[in-house]
Amino acid sequence: MTAPDLYITTHALIHSGAVYRDGELIFKEEPAGGTNGFFLSVYKALKVDYPKFYKMDNLCKLGFLATEWLLRDRQIAEEYGVENIGIILTNANSSLDADLKYFESVKNIPSPAQFVYTLPNIVIGEVSIRHGFKGENAFFVSEDFDAGFIRFYVQDLFMRNRVQACICGWVDCLGEEYKAVLYLVEKVPGKDKLIFDLENIQKTDELANGQFNERSEAADYSAIKPSRSQAGGYWR
Repeated sequence: MTAPDLYITTHALIHSGAVYRDGELIFKEEPAGGTNGFFLSVYKALKVDYPKFYKMDNLCKLGFLATEWLLRDRQIAEEYGVENIGIILTNANSSLDADLKYFESVKNIPSPAQFVYTLPNIVIGEVSIRHGFKGENAFFVSEDFDAGFIRFYVQDLFMRNRVQACICGWVDCLGEEYKAVLYLVEKVPGKDKLIFDLENIQKTDELANGQFNERSEAADYSAIKPSRSQAGGYWR
């Protein structure tokens, strides 16, 4: 089966008090207010009305904000249908930020509101609820951002006609450390025709950490056979 030509039509990055869209700085704030204060400022800059945002844990807030900027001025649910849009995310810390806060609450009265967020794939659920997406999804936990794996997995979904568009990338938050790097992948090239390959995936991530994950270049993913049973889960 021939792999389809895929393109990164938009990419968004949130890191170190700044928001970038397609490489352009669109919001920046000195991190004096900490993670919570920065996320709130980014939310207000979006000028959206979504009260549920205030109830989310920080991982979900970060994923929500990155997706909102990624999809700014697009209605991909109408373009492709909600069943044809996938979400594939990864991070290093799973839901540890929420886990630690829930553990602290257990010392007194356990908080059901915090317990809800003690799985990393809840961020996918929050984004899906916001936009109505019902397509393939999965959350993977790995030490580093593995561009090769992301490319392989997303490409496989397109080859098997599981998706017509896919949001993919890295969303991680632990305490005052956070980073989101998201890509919107489609078959139709965008204005700049950014090909969905290792080089272009990595270029965006380098804005955040300045490092290249050499493992992505060398790894062999041909033996991986993603199945429907993995959708909605996560590997550790």
